[in-house]
Amino acid sequence: MTDRPTPPARPAEHVLVPMTAAHWPQVAAIYAAGIATGQATFATDVPTWDEFDAGKRAGLRWVALDGGTVLGWVAVSGVSTRAVYSGVVEVSVYVDPAAHGRGVGRALLERLLAEAPAHGVWTVQAGVFPENAASLALHAAAGFRVVGTRERLGLMTSGPLAGRWRDVVLLERRLDA
Repeated sequence: MTDRPTPPARPAEHVLVPMTAAHWPQVAAIYAAGIATGQATFATDVPTWDEFDAGKRAGLRWVALDGGTVLGWVAVSGVSTRAVYSGVVEVSVYVDPAAHGRGVGRALLERLLAEAPAHGVWTVQAGVFPENAASLALHAAAGFRVVGTRERLGLMTSGPLAGRWRDVVLLERRLDA
C-alpha cells in the first residue's frame, strides 16, 4: 500500500443571504478589523446598527455565511439625494481577515452587481486607497474601471496612519439597464 498525499483542504462553501440586524455583531467586528488596518476606510468608529441601517440601501446588503459565521459583507449607500443621481451608489465590501482568499469578496460583489439594476441602480462606484491592492484587484476582476485618483482627499485622524493625507482611487462599474 502506498501513501497518498492528502489533498489540500477545500475552503468551506459560503452562502449569501440578505443582511439583517441579527448579523450586525459579526458585521461590526469585520468592519472594525478593516478600520484598524488604516487601509480600508476613513471611518474611525463602527456605527451602531441603526446608523448603518439608515445609511445603507435596503435590499442591497448581503452577508456571506459559513454555517452561522459571517465571513464578509457588502452594502451600498446613495451618493446624493438629488433625483438625477438616484441610480448611483457607492459600494462597501469587507471580508473577515480569516476568510481572505476564499472568494468571499468576489461572490458578494457579484451578487450586488447582479441585483442592483432591479433596485434602480445604473452605476456602482467605489473609493479605494491606492495601497489596498487586494481591493483594487477585486474591483477590477468584477469589471470596475478606474476613473481617476483623487489626491490628498482626506486626512487620517486616528489609527496607524493618523496625520497622513490619503489619495483615493475612484472606480465605477456601469450596469445594463
